[in-house]
Amino acid sequence: MYERHELIIGGRPRPAGGAETITVVNPATEEVVGHAPSATPEEVDLAVETAAAAFRESPWRQFEMEKRVAVVEAMCAALEPRLEEILRLVTAEMGVPIKASRALHRDMAIGSVRHACAAARRIAVEERRDGQVQALVRLEPTGVVAAIAPWNGPFLQALYKIVYPLLAGCSVVFKPAPETPLDAYLVAEAFAEAGLPDGVLSVVPGGPAVGERLVAHPGVDAVFFTGSTETGRRIGAVCGANMKRAVLELGGKSAAIVLEDADLAATLPGLTSGAFGNTGQNCAATSRVLVARSRYDEVLEGLAESARSLVVGDPQDEATGLGPLVSSRQRDRVEGHVAAALADGAVAAEPGGRPDDLPRGWFLRPTVLGSVDNRSRVAQEEIFGPVVCVIPVEDDVDAIRTADDSAYGLHGAVYSEDDERALAVARAIRTGTFSVNGFLLNSELPFGGVKASGRGRKYGVEGIREFMEIKTINFARSAGSFSMR
Repeated sequence: MYERHELIIGGRPRPAGGAETITVVNPATEEVVGHAPSATPEEVDLAVETAAAAFRESPWRQFEMEKRVAVVEAMCAALEPRLEEILRLVTAEMGVPIKASRALHRDMAIGSVRHACAAARRIAVEERRDGQVQALVRLEPTGVVAAIAPWNGPFLQALYKIVYPLLAGCSVVFKPAPETPLDAYLVAEAFAEAGLPDGVLSVVPGGPAVGERLVAHPGVDAVFFTGSTETGRRIGAVCGANMKRAVLELGGKSAAIVLEDADLAATLPGLTSGAFGNTGQNCAATSRVLVARSRYDEVLEGLAESARSLVVGDPQDEATGLGPLVSSRQRDRVEGHVAAALADGAVAAEPGGRPDDLPRGWFLRPTVLGSVDNRSRVAQEEIFGPVVCVIPVEDDVDAIRTADDSAYGLHGAVYSEDDERALAVARAIRTGTFSVNGFLLNSELPFGGVKASGRGRKYGVEGIREFMEIKTINFARSAGSFSMR
């Protein structure tokens, strides 16, 4: 049992003053994993005020980039001995299979920190330029960042949501999702051990009310949010009205395009991972598969067979490929989408449903739907569960048009044996990120969306520069004889 009775304010534990407690439930067993406090409005204000004071007075924002990188690398080293504990905790919090947890919350999570440090070293904080006058162009930290994470990748999200603004020189107030608040404490403890100056990092768990107070707080200069498009729109409106930066990674309904020359044996693993990885609880999921009509039946049956082969069960078991949905409410929502799609005329090549041998936990087997109209609700709305729609297309032009016929633009993929043809399709799709012949989430290079999938980028140099402002310092004497008297 993981019991937390404190908040982290400015890097230090502080006993929680509120009566409200978050109960974390294991979605595979429906047993309680632990508890964490929910921050009160006054505690949120204190966290922001502490961060703002640290931004004004702490040496953190004045540190040279290499010194900030050294603290982040020391944090990573402090986490290393506890990684297996963290993996097991994340699996208990949200149900991701332990094998996938190692890939996401060890390899990719720690890898993303190392990539962030490498990117930071490539940033020129000052650059002298010649123009009408000589000038110095500087990159300076934005200020206090409210970083708000979703539940579908808690440890990974905590790391990059904290690390990228910190490397920019900002102070951070981090709000983990109420479903998965516990691992964030371990990140904060590792930063304290690494020597992060007091005041720079706070952790305030809580639900929507805590997030709303953070976003609206006048002491917050930027918001770094991952979550639903609906919530992202509300955050964007508040930030726009108050001239705050907003980096928003929102929903997706990404398309994987299978051209008629694709090697199906090589393609199916990418389609399966893209549709069902993390039990489909992935904003970048390729949950629409657009297939050349001549290969449609073959791909539909291949995906159905892949879905049937996935082991659904105890996420702590090394053999498990698909864990539970995060909550009973989420499972009900996914089942409702599938029922509505079947009523609209979709046909289940693999019907999914609740496994008979798993009476406890919020499990669903993966669903593969054929005969889906791309304009139907199941093909247009983000489901966030193990459901994939297979849609026939006539040619490359039709595939591009159908992929773009969506409010979203976060991710996508194309499968073809012709690299130039695949690249032409990739260039044509209106989306923020894309993969050729695979399903890839690359934490070395910028990731983000267009349209209703958000704005801004995480990862890479671009992910750090999101939290830096440009200042131009003009040297008036270099203007020669021009003067005003």
